[in-house]
Amino acid sequence: MKHLQTFRYIEGVARAGSIRKAADDMNITASALNRRIQRFEAEFGSEIFERLPRGVRLNPAGELLVQHFRAQASDLRRVQSQVADLSGERRGHVNVACSQALIPYFLPEQIAAYRLAHPGVTFSVMVRDRAAAERDLASFSSDLALVFEPVHLVDFEVLMAAPQVIHALMRTDHPLAAQPEVRLRDCLDHPHVLPSAEYGVRALLEQAAARGSRALRPVVESDSFDFMRHYVRHENAVAFQIPIGLRVYPADGLAVRPLSQRDVPAGSLLLGQMRGRTLPVASARFAQELTKVLEGIA
Repeated sequence: MKHLQTFRYIEGVARAGSIRKAADDMNITASALNRRIQRFEAEFGSEIFERLPRGVRLNPAGELLVQHFRAQASDLRRVQSQVADLSGERRGHVNVACSQALIPYFLPEQIAAYRLAHPGVTFSVMVRDRAAAERDLASFSSDLALVFEPVHLVDFEVLMAAPQVIHALMRTDHPLAAQPEVRLRDCLDHPHVLPSAEYGVRALLEQAAARGSRALRPVVESDSFDFMRHYVRHENAVAFQIPIGLRVYPADGLAVRPLSQRDVPAGSLLLGQMRGRTLPVASARFAQELTKVLEGIA
């Protein structure tokens, strides 16, 4: 416990890449911060920073130390939330890494509903692609991840899986909008916009295109699904998203049609945590609530 503040200083310096900049950020003098780190290194028995001409960075020993600190901080939050439960309180903080599709509608609704019942619980929600979300779990930066088609699943313990059929998004005056279901080859015969390679939607489309007769030739690529949604308003193009991130109203002038699963099988939206980790109470109970909601989607 006595090292908690020192560890916060170490993390701050690692983030800033400079003792002087970190000192400004944390309202401490650079000389005092440097002495604090040097005293810790002497007690720890090893230097943890590599001193560079224009700043500092963690050396391998420092990387191991920070990983250890994050694990210990996670355990401390878990114990604190358990103690709060013993006193009849429901407090804690939940860190969530999620795909972009969860940002507009799903997570705001679920977090607000949870906080209505447990106003003492706070949240951090960070948008991460499917590989970065897994890294966040492994580094204890996030308690939970809710991502579409994760990449590795080595340290990803799946709590719930919900299928998501990829949908084509277009203007209501697009020729394909008259069909209740669209084929991928027909979409690719029109100008189309695609997410960048790190996203699960793109991975599923590439796999399907490799089996078919049409190649992916996007007129625009982007890492923002919000951009793609708005882009199709200006060019009569086709974009692709999963339905949990889509709501279309008559005034939008947009149409959403499912892609035929003969062409593109449904992908999986996975709720998960780091394998083998005991979550803090607030995070575990929020995960339980999300699981119930996702069961209604599956």
